[in-house]
Amino acid sequence: MDTDSDTDTTATEPRWLTAQEQAVWRAYLDVTRLFNDKLNRRLVDDADLSLAEYEIMVQLSETDGHRLRMSELADRAVNSRSRLTHTVARMEDRGLVRREACPDDGRGVLCVLTDDGFATIQRAAPDHVAAVRETVFDVLTEPEVECLGTAMQKIRAGLRGTA
Repeated sequence: MDTDSDTDTTATEPRWLTAQEQAVWRAYLDVTRLFNDKLNRRLVDDADLSLAEYEIMVQLSETDGHRLRMSELADRAVNSRSRLTHTVARMEDRGLVRREACPDDGRGVLCVLTDDGFATIQRAAPDHVAAVRETVFDVLTEPEVECLGTAMQKIRAGLRGTA
């Protein structure tokens, strides 16, 4: 058997990005960084909330009883369980959420949006939505919004393994 690396045909060349793909990729990276920074700054300035805290509160506010198991909240907020635990602890110190034992499962922990937390997100939401609208939807046509939505749904499904 010949093991000379010069004759190894099993190695494949990387599939490099085309010039167009590279331009799209770099624009995507720039946009996500700039967009997240803008939204985070506005939330901190206007509501003393980080974007991560706001997303946690959105997820909780959209459920019955404003509560979710910590594991489900981590999945919904696309956060590691460790990072979520630290963020929730800071929010708990500020009275925005509280943790409770899960009544169905002694090992489970629920994160519950407090009344103060719900009032905080109600105050923060209008400006946050305005920032999203100004930054994304006001600069795109309706067909561009549809294309962006289709593309994002496909990418999300691929990342979540549901494609």
